[in-house]
Amino acid sequence: MAQANQRSAFPGRRIGGGTRGECSSRVLAHLVPGDSVFAPGSALTVALLEGPTANPRPLQVQFRPQGPGGTAAGPAMKRELPPAPTGVTLLSLGSLKGSQVWESSFRCAEASEMPSSDPLSFVETVSPPALSLLVTDVTVKDRSFQAGLQKLKRLCGSQVAKAELAMTFGLEDVIGPNWPEQLPVRCP
Repeated sequence: MAQANQRSAFPGRRIGGGTRGECSSRVLAHLVPGDSVFAPGSALTVALLEGPTANPRPLQVQFRPQGPGGTAAGPAMKRELPPAPTGVTLLSLGSLKGSQVWESSFRCAEASEMPSSDPLSFVETVSPPALSLLVTDVTVKDRSFQAGLQKLKRLCGSQVAKAELAMTFGLEDVIGPNWPEQLPVRCP
């Protein structure tokens, strides 16, 4: 009962990013179903898509246990990935104990751009992160996404056609004509 409720009530967004600034408007999408809830299964692999940019920034990823009301609670497992061009990045999870909130965003601010003492420096270019819920109960939709991730895993260090990626993960409205025809598949 609680598992079904998680799937219908999680306020996630598989696609992060905003509308202002080169870094914060860059596409960042978790390769999960449209409801942003995904059971990675025994493979414990998740993936994200980074869109085109002229100035790649580091990617911050964190996993936290799900708390009351669908929010993240407890200590986070954090990881920062180096700046990368357009492509797909696969991440292997060590384990999945209970529901985990997965959050990803670009680190847009440089150390020199951190908050100043100027009282009028309150405007930030922070965009909402991609936010997904990882669960353990597998559905039919999860199985198709798991199969797509396994296919990507076999392409580590190689490339995948953008059209195939868009169709497999339902991202036709996200992957535009300005994207390269072939996207690298990274498996750090």
